[in-house]
Amino acid sequence: MAQLFPRSANTMARLSIFGGLFTVLLLFGLGFMLTRSPVATREGDQRVQPVQFSHKHHVGDIGIDCRYCHTSVEDSASAGIPPTSTCMNCHSQLFTNSVELEKVVNSWETGEPLEWVRVHDLADYVYFNHSIHVRNGIGCESCHGRVDEMPLMMKAEPLTMEWCLECHRNPENFVRPLEEVYSFGYHPPIDQSVLGPQLVESYNIRGNLDDCAVCHR
Repeated sequence: MAQLFPRSANTMARLSIFGGLFTVLLLFGLGFMLTRSPVATREGDQRVQPVQFSHKHHVGDIGIDCRYCHTSVEDSASAGIPPTSTCMNCHSQLFTNSVELEKVVNSWETGEPLEWVRVHDLADYVYFNHSIHVRNGIGCESCHGRVDEMPLMMKAEPLTMEWCLECHRNPENFVRPLEEVYSFGYHPPIDQSVLGPQLVESYNIRGNLDDCAVCHR
């Protein structure tokens, strides 16, 4: 019986198999990188808000403490979104003729809250507690970036699981003195490799910080 396929068919078959495997692996790798890229994490994005509130002005220029607006950050899981009345503590007297502030005044007078667009939005299956972190020396800046330099609030870090685990597995690299938790532009007074372990011991930070149940409940 005559040979149906030329000898080169064997080579083509092998190339097709290896080419197919390579394509699958390539697509998997691209997908892996895409899900961790700023395109997916929205790292660096500035969100349009109903009122263009400037953290740079309020925190960086004026020096308002984070806790003045985010009142529950030390006591609960959520840092809290300030009610309009907090804004009006100052703006009932300051910049009363501002067009941008008309939306704030209207919210205050009608009782209709402003609908802020969430910037740091974790998945529903992730549990995060602000109070635990700030009470154990993790600065606002560590997760939210240099808020004092942001005219418009943006997501400074990817907030992926592997990003969180870097801190959970090595807290001594990130922990800071409690009096510096709300500071921006913080630099450790001594080498972090010396200070970090001391603070971890002082704050009794230990245990299974990378246990799944810590964040997934």
